[in-house]
This record gives sequence, structure tokens and C-alpha cells, in this order.
Amino acid sequence: MNNIDALKQELVETVKAANDIAALEDVRVTALGKKGKVTDMMKTLGSLAPEERKKIGQALNLLKDEISAEIDARAATLKKAALAERLHNEKMDVTLGPRPFPQGALHPITRTMEELAAIFADFGFSVAEGPEIEDDFHNFTALNFPAGHPARQMHDTFYLPDAAGEEGAEQAPADQKRLLRTHTSTVQVHVMQNRKPPIRVIIPGRTYRSDYDQTHTPMFHQLEGLMIDKTAHMGHLKGCLTELCKRFFEVDNLPTRFRPSFFPFTEPSAEMDIGCSRGKGELKIGEGSDWLEILGCGMVHPNVLKNCGIDAEEYQGFAFGMGVERMAMLKYGIPDLRTFFESDLRWLKHYGFGPQETF
Repeated sequence: MNNIDALKQELVETVKAANDIAALEDVRVTALGKKGKVTDMMKTLGSLAPEERKKIGQALNLLKDEISAEIDARAATLKKAALAERLHNEKMDVTLGPRPFPQGALHPITRTMEELAAIFADFGFSVAEGPEIEDDFHNFTALNFPAGHPARQMHDTFYLPDAAGEEGAEQAPADQKRLLRTHTSTVQVHVMQNRKPPIRVIIPGRTYRSDYDQTHTPMFHQLEGLMIDKTAHMGHLKGCLTELCKRFFEVDNLPTRFRPSFFPFTEPSAEMDIGCSRGKGELKIGEGSDWLEILGCGMVHPNVLKNCGIDAEEYQGFAFGMGVERMAMLKYGIPDLRTFFESDLRWLKHYGFGPQETF
């Protein structure tokens, strides 16, 4: 029995000393294999007396079970440690797709706004932003829209409910009525109210009107521009916009013209056209026999300056506004404005804005 106890102690220490699964397997073979130490002791049972054989046999079977349990426990510990080490050393980002994987690209609207902003940055314009939920004053009154102007009507403007719509509530003043801004010109008002001239800003952003067809959507993007100082005049406006179109459309000899128009917030007002040619179902910007309307502009109306707290006797300026979707459609040959918002990867790839394969 003393030999069995000594063997048990020896084998348990050997099991605990094994530092990997391979070493532990060697211990198992040494202890319990066909030529193992426990097996060798069991082979001597035939030479013992019946009573002693029974006693020694039971002790060896118990030793065999105990050593097997020790080996299993040590194996579980070693496997857990090996897994932990592997997890630490073999990190993998499971959010990534298989390589090569598509790399995202900017949406054409975002790219167009960034292109325009970069051009105006060269002209010294900074970017201004403002709220998309506005009041009637900033959206209409301050911009010299008369009380009965059609743009104020419900069929054009998304008005928001307020306390005035609740039973027993006092009717809100007209200038405080909330709405989704119909143009980014509202930010011009905020800028003029909070900054002193000279002012030179562009205002890109989302606008909202109740309309939906091939060239109109309920939500669309505009880019406004505003310059206020003591010497600004129509010539500066024309030069700025002509250079803008040449750079954006990448046409050096781009014919332009300015036609008289009307906007409540500018006087005089103009529509800007650029030269183009139409033939074989294609529109080509540049030299040609046709014209294409591109944007609206004009000198800021003195009433707008007064409404924003600027002395119209000392300062003057110009403003312009363009539809970002329209600029993108013309540059990239996109016929339908609605497709910008359909999230169709096939459409994006067709016009060169889809994910690009990387290696």
C-alpha cells in the first residue's frame, strides 16, 4: 500500500507539472498506458494471495480513477489557458467584411456641396448653418415677403402645429408660427442679425416644400450665398458666380448671361444662365446655341437689411441661391432628382458614386 501511495503522489505531481496538452498526454501514457506504472503494478496481482489481491486490486483501480480525474482536470485548465492566449493574440474585427471589401464613397449630394464649399472658400467665403425649424419672421417677413405672397400658403409650406391649435389656447402671432424652412435664406437673416459687416458666407443645407415630381422633392438641398459690405455691387456678383460655374463644371470658356427677374429679397434680381448645346438626346455644358437656367441672384433689398438691423444707407450686398441637386444633376448627367434619395446601390455605381473595391 505504501508503494501505491507513493506512486499516487508521484503521478499527481507529474500531472500538475505538465504545461501543455502534449506533455499531459505523455503523463497519461506513462501512468495508465499498456506499459504504464499503474498497469505494471496491476500485472503483479496474480502472484498475491486472494485477500491481498482483492485489497490491492481495489486500491489500484481507485488510483487509476483518481489519476484519470487529475489528468482530465489538468487538461481542462490547459485548454482554457490556450484559448485565452489565442483570443488575446488572434484578434479579429468581426464587423469587417471579407477582403477585398467595398469601401464606401460620398453621396453625390454631399460631394457636390463639398465641391461648392471648396470653391467658395477660395473666394473668401465661410460656411454658416442655422435651424431647419423656423418661424414666419425669419422665413418670410424679414426677407420682404408681403403678407399675401403665394409662398406663404399651406400648399407650398410645411407649417407645424403649436399651442394655438389646442382648445382654449391663445392664437400665436403670425411671425411666431413655426414651419420647416422653405429656403436656406433664413440663415442669412440670423447671420445679419448676429454679425457686423463685412459679411461673406455660404449656407448649404436641407430645405422643405410641399412638392414631388421628376424635378422636385419635399426635402431638397440649397446653397445660399451672402456678401455685405460698403462697396459690393452687381459686377462683383456676376464675376463671383461666373468663376464659380467655370470651376464647378470644369469648362474654361463657359458662356453666361444674367436675365432680369424678381425675388422679394433682392433688388435688382436676376436669373443666371449658362451656355449649353442639346443634341442626340444629350445635354452638353459649354459653347452652344442654347441656354440653361442655373440659379437666382441679386442685390440684397434695402428692406431686408433694415429688418436685420443693418444700415441700408451705409451697407449693401448681394445674395444668390442654387439647388444642390440641380447642380449635381447637370454636372453628372442625372435626369431624375428623386433617385438621389432612393438608396439604390446600382444607381450609385452607375454614376460613379458606389462603393469601390479595394485590395
